[in-house]
Amino acid sequence: MEESPPPLLGCNKPHLEKLTLGITRILESSPGVTEVTIIEKAPAERHMISSWEQKNNCMMPEDIKNFYLMTNGFHMTWSVKLDEHIIPLGNMAINSISKLTELNQSSMYSLPNAPTLADLEDDTYEASEDQPEKPHFDSRSVIFELDSCNGNGKVCLVYKTGKPALAQDTEIWFLDRALYWHFLTDTFTAYYRLLITHLGLPQWQYAFTSYGISPQAKQWFSLYKPITYNTDLLTGETDSFMNKLDPSKVFKTKNKTVIPKKKGPVQPAGGQKGPSAPSASKPSSSSANPIRK
Repeated sequence: MEESPPPLLGCNKPHLEKLTLGITRILESSPGVTEVTIIEKAPAERHMISSWEQKNNCMMPEDIKNFYLMTNGFHMTWSVKLDEHIIPLGNMAINSISKLTELNQSSMYSLPNAPTLADLEDDTYEASEDQPEKPHFDSRSVIFELDSCNGNGKVCLVYKTGKPALAQDTEIWFLDRALYWHFLTDTFTAYYRLLITHLGLPQWQYAFTSYGISPQAKQWFSLYKPITYNTDLLTGETDSFMNKLDPSKVFKTKNKTVIPKKKGPVQPAGGQKGPSAPSASKPSSSSANPIRK
């Protein structure tokens, strides 16, 4: 069982600053954001990578090796404070080597003759010119879980040609809860940048699907705009019922400045009246200009 060191609030170490691409400073300066936390993990040893490759008969891509030699997994979270309540929001995670496990292809249930993931696969989809061929749950592909996405799906490292698997045959795909595949990136490095620049917002992976993110997730996207996200996608059909959030109003303090009321004119003592306004029935001297015949 792995032991995780205590979390670090903020990012005050040079290697962590490099690992997070400086995103902590952006988060800490955002309205309402609190508890930006990074769980520091020790680098993996090279024999751990070699053991993983031998066990799974797969060659690990160089960029993933370099990542694990810097940190054996990654976990960064942040929260927002609304009405004195702290709400966990952002979550960025990469599984450690020990948790970089192959997707279970055995029976999903303990009953005999129960279907497997391969049995549930839909082979009617064919790859188009702008979309690569999707992974398969059977022996044609080897699939490892990088991130469980808090139950919203799975980000997977996919070897497209089966075992023995070569490093250059890998891609990063997103498997949604309905077991549909969505292509993310060609390399792990490109995916890691997507993870960081999308701030770990809920359901951000669904921005790369045909049906997009949920209306609730759009609320958070409109408030904390990801660095690389196309904000034009926020102005869709749901604009008619999506509230527009203003950070200055959502996170404003409850201490209101008391503005003194203006006092009316004080009447002079003795009941004397002040100068009265000119009567509406009498024209002023400037406007009275009789025409002489």
